[in-house]
Amino acid sequence: MKDFDSIYFVGAGGIGMAALERYFLSKGKKVAGYDRTPTDLTRALEAEGVEIAFDENPDLIPSYCRDKERTLVVYTPAVPDSHAGLRWFRSEGFEVVKRAKVLGVVTEHSKGLCFAGTHGKTTTSSMAAHILEVSGIGCNAFLGGVLRNYGSNFLLSDSSPYSVIEADEFDRSFHQLSPYIAVITSTDADHLDIYGNYENYLESFAHFTELVRPGGALIVHTGLALKPRPQEGVATYSYSLNEGDFHATNVRKGNGEIVFDFVTPTETITDINLGVPVDINIENAVAAMAACWLVKVPSEAMKKAIGTFMGPKRRFEFWLKEDGKVVIDDYAHHPDELKASIRSVKDLYPGKKLTVIFQPHLFTRTRDFAPQFAEALSLADELILLPIYPAREQPIEGVTSEIILKDVTCPNKKIYSKENLLNSIQNLNFEVLLTAGAGDIINLLPQICEEVKKQKH
Repeated sequence: MKDFDSIYFVGAGGIGMAALERYFLSKGKKVAGYDRTPTDLTRALEAEGVEIAFDENPDLIPSYCRDKERTLVVYTPAVPDSHAGLRWFRSEGFEVVKRAKVLGVVTEHSKGLCFAGTHGKTTTSSMAAHILEVSGIGCNAFLGGVLRNYGSNFLLSDSSPYSVIEADEFDRSFHQLSPYIAVITSTDADHLDIYGNYENYLESFAHFTELVRPGGALIVHTGLALKPRPQEGVATYSYSLNEGDFHATNVRKGNGEIVFDFVTPTETITDINLGVPVDINIENAVAAMAACWLVKVPSEAMKKAIGTFMGPKRRFEFWLKEDGKVVIDDYAHHPDELKASIRSVKDLYPGKKLTVIFQPHLFTRTRDFAPQFAEALSLADELILLPIYPAREQPIEGVTSEIILKDVTCPNKKIYSKENLLNSIQNLNFEVLLTAGAGDIINLLPQICEEVKKQKH
């Protein structure tokens, strides 16, 4: 990477790409790129020094990114091969690599703590990065969510030997990594448009376990269908909420707090107070602390970090909590994530009516998991479904939000367009509102909260 003066990112507004852009800016490189639409993240990146175009016309590529000997081009698999800028770079002979390959180079030259799994990887990797930062050990962290503690998804250290990486299984990206410690949180089926079937999905995770360096460690959630294949010389550990080499015990809840003890193979660290007190974060904290315990982070530093952890944006994030009105936003876009999120809200607010506004993400995921989505959403007291957010995909005939809605059993359920939702929301009476999905539902939150504040209970 040292040979390149400038780096051009095709898909510059992606959360994973943003971390790399910030990394290269910190190394003094010129950074530019393309994205489809402006967002809060692209505006933040532009303010930090990234030049971003929102039209794929190659004429808009900056002059300093037109020398193929001095410019590296990084792209995300979400960008189609037909992209005009990408085609120009390739036709001109530039080195064009996937984001995952660049992350792989980073882990080759550091001790990478890599967190993989269908769900849980953003929060666990973010917790681990925060632990290392609070401890003073530090790390270079490349995360899939903006940490509220730092206002960024990238942490920088010039002296730490460690990197923390969210290891993405989409398009087998995590096969480019060389973990020192790998954590696998879950292997529920997902991305079947890429893998074809669940067996191939599991095989991809099994191959990931082979990439852990000898002298390193593999930490796997108990009870997974996965059959790990670590190399000789890799220590293997298990974890979960209440069993395994690492687990929680003596869990105490009350007064809006969750406190627990952390059990390791050789000691128990007592009285850990969760900064984001929802049940799923007990297990997330166990996974993050397990990795940090193995690199000898002191107990008191771990306790302080977990207690001050504010969470990534869009992971069970409170947008409104006043006058008995609650609005929570969550990135949940897989049925199991959605079920856990809804249960967590109901646990926090027993006896309150829970309304869920859910935006399905991807036609293929909706097609493959419609019954499971319906089962999860049936836990709500009231459901509002939005149309499917397509992201990188073209529509699939017969695949709409209706195939979820028809099997939802909660008594009040309906489908709104985004426009109709905003026009009708003043007529809806919310007690506790959860918005969920990995699409652009986040853009509706300011208006939703303003309307909820106006409502009388």
